[in-house]
Amino acid sequence: MDPSDAGADVIATTERLVLRRFTRDDADLLVELDSDPAVMRYLTGGRPTPRRRVETGVLPAMLRGYTRHPGLGSFAGHLRAGGEFVGWFMLLPDEGGPADEAELGYRLRKAFWGKGLGTEGARALVDHGFAGRGLRRIYAETMFVNTGSRRIMEKLGMRHEYTYHPPFAPIDGSEHGEVRYVLDRDEWAARERSLA
Repeated sequence: MDPSDAGADVIATTERLVLRRFTRDDADLLVELDSDPAVMRYLTGGRPTPRRRVETGVLPAMLRGYTRHPGLGSFAGHLRAGGEFVGWFMLLPDEGGPADEAELGYRLRKAFWGKGLGTEGARALVDHGFAGRGLRRIYAETMFVNTGSRRIMEKLGMRHEYTYHPPFAPIDGSEHGEVRYVLDRDEWAARERSLA
């Protein structure tokens, strides 16, 4: 897909990325992403997400999110140069949670790990959430042992809030628990002022 074709569906652009809303035609992108055992290691222990679940659950939920939470949701990330699919970035409130608080998430194809694209896309959504959507707090969660994901959170200026042990089926490393990182609007604004 050429990200320039996305038009009004583009939520953010960065130096190297275009973030756009998903469409019903994007199931193949999600199936491919979730088929890589390395990508799914800290989510399912490496098991892929079945195509049927992507088509009937995951993708429809993403599309519903745009109506329920205007300006927020899960967004496909593409390289600006060439349009290759990088993965997805999410900024979404919990159902029933505070409307001014949202969870940040990201899932990238392995070919794009270690290139700073995760931080770049996540930063664009953090800035969008605070400056464009008036959020008060953004949080992110991952397994304690997922150092790559935690590194992104730390580069964004997020701080460790707590570690917990959810009642999920155990996978390698789950004995160390999950971590929650947070960033409040005031902290983000102070960082923005210091960089200006």
